[in-house]
Parts: sequence; C-alpha cells; structure tokens
Amino acid sequence: MLRLLIATAVCASSVLTAHAAETQPAAPLAKVTVVFDHALPNVPGKSMKGVLVEYGPGGSSPAHIHAPSAFIYATVLEGAIRSQVNDGPAKVFHKGENFSEKPGDRHGVSANASDTEPAKLLAVFVVDTADKELTMPLPK
Repeated sequence: MLRLLIATAVCASSVLTAHAAETQPAAPLAKVTVVFDHALPNVPGKSMKGVLVEYGPGGSSPAHIHAPSAFIYATVLEGAIRSQVNDGPAKVFHKGENFSEKPGDRHGVSANASDTEPAKLLAVFVVDTADKELTMPLPK
C-alpha cells in the first residue's frame, strides 16, 4: 500500500510540474530599447535613431524587415551575435565588430550566438522621420 501511495504521489508531482512548465510565460526573446531619436538638422525629413538590442543566453529575434527607408549600422557591444541578411550566409559578429543593412534588406537571423552568455548590440538607424515602425516581422 505504501508503494502505491508513493508511486501515485510521484506521478501526480510529475504531471503538476509539467503543467506548471507549460503555463509559465515565455521569456522575452530580446529586449529592445530606443536609446536616442534625433532629427538630422542638415538632412530635412531624416532622423537618426539608436536601438539597443539585448539578448539573454540563447535569445533571438524573429525574422524581420525594417522601415523601408532604414539604413542600419549595428555594432556588437557585448558577447557575439549571429546575423543573416537577405540570402547571404549567417555570420557571427563578436564584441567590437559591426555590420550594416540597406533599405529593403531582410534580416532572417538575429540571435545570440551563445547559449550561456548574454549579448548586446547597438543598431543605429538613419530613417525617414515619418517612419515610426522600425521593425516588422517577415510573413511566414
């Protein structure tokens, strides 16, 4: 009888633990913060916006495009970032390295290259001031 009670308790505990894991909210894939937004006084209609992207270990962003006018220059501030633009190969960029994206480029992969360490990048956008939505997911 004791064995049956222990087996039942273990089984119930396993089910409850699995259910709890399923109902926990997913951790955010990336934390994105606009750190500056300035109109360019010598280029009417254009702005420069700085966006800090922070990935936890194993974090990533969904495939996306940017505002149609956006030219982006990104610099890795911490860790390593795996990036793929358009149909080019995925590359890993380490702290201090950078890459750019032209208007209309598709960003298929943007992810922390490490499953154990965080990573950060600063993306500087030169964009039409009227463009308020900087990033849109790619249709699946």
